[in-house]
Amino acid sequence: MARDFKEALRHRRTYYHITNSSPISDEQIKEIIDFAVMNVPSAFNSQSTRIVLLLGKNHKRLWEITKETLKRIVSAEVFKGTEAKIDGSLAAGYGTILFYEDKAVVEQLQDSFPTYYDKFPVWAQQTSAMHQLAIWTMLEDAGLGASLQHYNPLIDETVCAEWKLDPKWELVAQMPFGTPTEEPGPKEIKPLDKRVLVFG
Repeated sequence: MARDFKEALRHRRTYYHITNSSPISDEQIKEIIDFAVMNVPSAFNSQSTRIVLLLGKNHKRLWEITKETLKRIVSAEVFKGTEAKIDGSLAAGYGTILFYEDKAVVEQLQDSFPTYYDKFPVWAQQTSAMHQLAIWTMLEDAGLGASLQHYNPLIDETVCAEWKLDPKWELVAQMPFGTPTEEPGPKEIKPLDKRVLVFG
């Protein structure tokens, strides 16, 4: 759609009603991810973000793992609602993007710059958040709807084993996406005078 940057940010919303189709090719989805990974900033130019794109049966498998994990730890009554959400929304999409931060990079920075030891994990999370926003916004601009989920750390070990990922990668968030079938509801925006201060 090629909106300008401000319009693209304005239109980025959470979509729970999505289908397993995409208006763009898998290659174009990968190009969006590549663009974000190459251009989003990181503290000390650490480039610690790692991305896993799950499509087709791999996307479905992620949400089966999530259901299997939750079924073991929540009550049957609670699981009914969780299963309905996963099946009807998250697993119903076209794919899922997993956002990771490489703890090996973070630890190396902690060793190199001990003054900032406690800050590097925080900065890594901020780096991940910027990647999430950039990719989310570009997916929406391409006609896809997405949401951001956080089933970590419950699913971390199983997901790591399933796709043979580096155990030093720390799962931060999951972003299921697909073609939206409904528009999101109205968004409440709190008054800016309590959120933005200007001194000049």
